[in-house]
Amino acid sequence: MPPHDASAVPDQELAALLSDPRVALRAPVPDVSLDRYRAAANKFLSRAPRPAIAIVRDLEATIDTHALALRLYAPREDAALPLVLFVHGGGFVFGNLDTHDALCRHIAIAADACVIAVDYRLAPENPFPAALNDVEQALRWSLDHALDLNVDAARVALAGDSAGGQLCIATALRSPDVAIRHLGLFYPLIDPTRASASQRDFGEGYMLTGSFLDWAWHAYMPTGEFDEPLLDLTRAALENLPPLTIVTAALDPLRDEGEAFAVRARDAGQSVSFQRFEGMIHGFAGLPQPPAAAAKAIDFVGRSLAKALHR
Repeated sequence: MPPHDASAVPDQELAALLSDPRVALRAPVPDVSLDRYRAAANKFLSRAPRPAIAIVRDLEATIDTHALALRLYAPREDAALPLVLFVHGGGFVFGNLDTHDALCRHIAIAADACVIAVDYRLAPENPFPAALNDVEQALRWSLDHALDLNVDAARVALAGDSAGGQLCIATALRSPDVAIRHLGLFYPLIDPTRASASQRDFGEGYMLTGSFLDWAWHAYMPTGEFDEPLLDLTRAALENLPPLTIVTAALDPLRDEGEAFAVRARDAGQSVSFQRFEGMIHGFAGLPQPPAAAAKAIDFVGRSLAKALHR
């Protein structure tokens, strides 16, 4: 992997964004309600430009205890397409179908696949394993209803960003009976201990902050008992994972843990495609004013998904 470089500077396209203190993602302060906090974060992300696509369809999956909102995207209307289940980021605490609508459209087009996005339950109201249960149930529901959805249940992949990447990995580990062909991961959340050098170097001043990450992990697991391998993925055995594509950002607190995970997966015998994007911050592929690198990162993941799903 590329060497650690604490002297790296943000790409010029991000200068205006990072100069605005309001964009720093921090834990909510006591006088701001969780609903208001989420609404502000979701509104910011929902402004990303959305490409036109042939089909966008809202769905509802009835699972064991509750209804689960899903959204289907398809780049064309003809033969059954492969399925990419998409899991949004937001630190397990915010995000919804609208915050990642643009990214899902881009992935569907780049991968030439049907993307189904999952509106899983959020922490702290619904701590671990609620989000993981929802993602797994959404995957199985989508495969059970493949004919109605016009998707090919024999060709399935998972994709997600940040906490969504964590949930994709955990779902794959938990679902060995499902023939998942590929994982497409944008700057995945891996390590609740936050012990890496990039956490120390980039935990302040690059939008995603260490204080938010501490709060988000403890919202997802209130007891702070992170020894479960489906939470702390540094503890997970990776021998049975599908092939992976991983994108990291050079100025992201999560950079080192994502890159270390890529090395561990490769050492465990998995095929891993990896790319670090220099000058980029966490979440760059889904920003409201995306830098040029966003399209390159989406294309990198999309081409890997297409190669896995269309062989």
